[in-house]
Amino acid sequence: MSKVKVKNLYKIYGQRPKKALTFVKEGMSKEELLKKTGNGIGINDASFDVEEGEIFVVMGLSGSGKSTLIRCLNRLIEPTEGEIIIDGQNIVGCDESVLLEVRRKKIAMVFQHFALFPHRTVSENVAYGLEVQGVPFEKRKQKAYLALELVGLKGYEDSMPDALSGGMQQRVGLARALATDADILLMDEAFSALDPLIRAEMQDELIAIQERMKKTIIFITHDLDEALKIGDRIAIMKEGVIVQIGTPEEILDQPANDYVKAFIKDVNRAKIVTASAVMKRPDAIVTRKDGLRMAVRKMEEEGISSIFVVDKLRTLLGIVTIDDAIEALKKGETEIEKILIKELETTAPETSLMDLMPIAIRTKYPIAVVDDSHKLLGIIVRVSVLAGILGEEA
Repeated sequence: MSKVKVKNLYKIYGQRPKKALTFVKEGMSKEELLKKTGNGIGINDASFDVEEGEIFVVMGLSGSGKSTLIRCLNRLIEPTEGEIIIDGQNIVGCDESVLLEVRRKKIAMVFQHFALFPHRTVSENVAYGLEVQGVPFEKRKQKAYLALELVGLKGYEDSMPDALSGGMQQRVGLARALATDADILLMDEAFSALDPLIRAEMQDELIAIQERMKKTIIFITHDLDEALKIGDRIAIMKEGVIVQIGTPEEILDQPANDYVKAFIKDVNRAKIVTASAVMKRPDAIVTRKDGLRMAVRKMEEEGISSIFVVDKLRTLLGIVTIDDAIEALKKGETEIEKILIKELETTAPETSLMDLMPIAIRTKYPIAVVDDSHKLLGIIVRVSVLAGILGEEA
């Protein structure tokens, strides 16, 4: 079951929104609705699921509806119609006590502007949400200290906010959200106010924290590079409508329309496309027991000059070349082990093409894509890296 499910969500601003909603459902545009009724469209029939432990990024230009959307998720803004289901419970229309419990226990929010209390210390700011929940002093202090250590601010617990840089203050805001142990983090343009270098550091910090904490994060941004860097999936909005949802690679390779194409036209594909997108299935492989004659036969059939060797569990053992195999057969050798090359380049499936380029340049053999158990998943040749950068890997 999805952690967060949004179904047919609408937000209409202005007088008599329900009546205006009927025009929207009949297909009236944002401009036509404003002219006819004076109402504005914040969200127009948005539906999506967010899986547990996923970073789901919502992006779009100013006025696209992304900030309205995230504020509807904890009902800081009341939706006009639709469902917001959190852990199987629809919070649209629920009573105040249920909503308060959801806000205190399940959802935490990190804003663009740090919103720290200037008269409270860093640790007191972090512990504020726990204080509201009625958590005893010593316990909330302990949790605040742990959260500050997690975001790299150990030693600053007793500092005042004005003694911290902008990036450090945003870390305090993130720590405050983490300290509540909420499963879901809503992050509204959380890094937009930071300088580019600090912003990049915070993006890396968020990715590192997510590796450890496995939170469900809904992240709002207008920056495509940021979305592509941190998002497991991305939803692109225009005038309140979600026009496409997909992984970074799906957005780059299969833009839904001209609007999305315009967004991605200047993206450096080498930073986004990964090894898994350009690797080929390792169909031509041999096992140690197959012997050299089988290896030569498969290489000749496939028209290749080298072949990977695996065990019965497809764990990568090495590679043999056609020249070495033929030379060994002339000498009467039949065992693959005798000419097995064990020192070869391997990579993980999530490695970007940017990081693969220097490997592809220096290696004499195809690059082996392996998982954490060193199981062979795929094979990458140099031309595949270049094709991936150019968008021709398909």
